Amino acid sequence: MQEMTPYELLGGAGVVRWLTDRFYDIMESDPSVKPLRDMHPADLAASREKLYMFLSGWLGGPQLFIEKFGHPRLRMRHMPFAVDSEARDMWMKCMNQAVNELLCEDWLKAKLLEAFYNTADFMRNQQE
Repeated sequence: MQEMTPYELLGGAGVVRWLTDRFYDIMESDPSVKPLRDMHPADLAASREKLYMFLSGWLGGPQLFIEKFGHPRLRMRHMPFAVDSEARDMWMKCMNQAVNELLCEDWLKAKLLEAFYNTADFMRNQQE
């Protein structure tokens, strides 16, 4: 029996889209993460779409980002931005809240948050 992917366990495209939108909604509305919001364009439509496409494949679903843009090269794509521990923590604050609002098992939330943290930490490109 094949193990289900996180994408399947979450419920597929609709839930991944919800998670993406909720993440950005939190980022836009929480004044404590304003420096993170300021790293993004005024119109978040493209950012929302790219994160959705990335998360689809990253969670084990369709590789939408790769099909359209090629390999994610996350660190390279984030090099124009000063990503330090503070930026990582603000990003994680938004994602933590979004993940914790998902309707899924606690073990899956914990697995997702660990993977998100590891990825966000890898994005750091500033010495502290």
